[in-house]
Amino acid sequence: QVQLVESGGGLVQAGGSLRLSCEASGRISRINTCGWYRQAPGKQRELVAVSISGGSTNYADSVKGRFTISRDYAKNTVYLQMNSLRPEDTAVYYCNAHLVVNTDWGSSQFSYWGQGTQVTVSS
Repeated sequence: QVQLVESGGGLVQAGGSLRLSCEASGRISRINTCGWYRQAPGKQRELVAVSISGGSTNYADSVKGRFTISRDYAKNTVYLQMNSLRPEDTAVYYCNAHLVVNTDWGSSQFSYWGQGTQVTVSS
């Protein structure tokens, strides 16, 4: 069974750092586009950072210069390094990835979501 498992969330003081991990497991050939989203209470889910399979990255204006998305291709893992955290970064963070999956009838790309991990930044 293919799944994304996130880890690394927690409680941190403003100005601190956290690193989120998102590991893809199962019959995976590769990870194409992947990204991190977040959803704060009472707000819509928003894109935080995205990594395109060709190597480019994009960030929400609110996190530019503070967050970095990266990948470990050998481990099928995507990371989000978050520095200089602010109380407004508090949210549930979700990983999304477009995975090429090996099925009995060939390879196909599917979109998967992680279960979410809570990040709380205290002032």
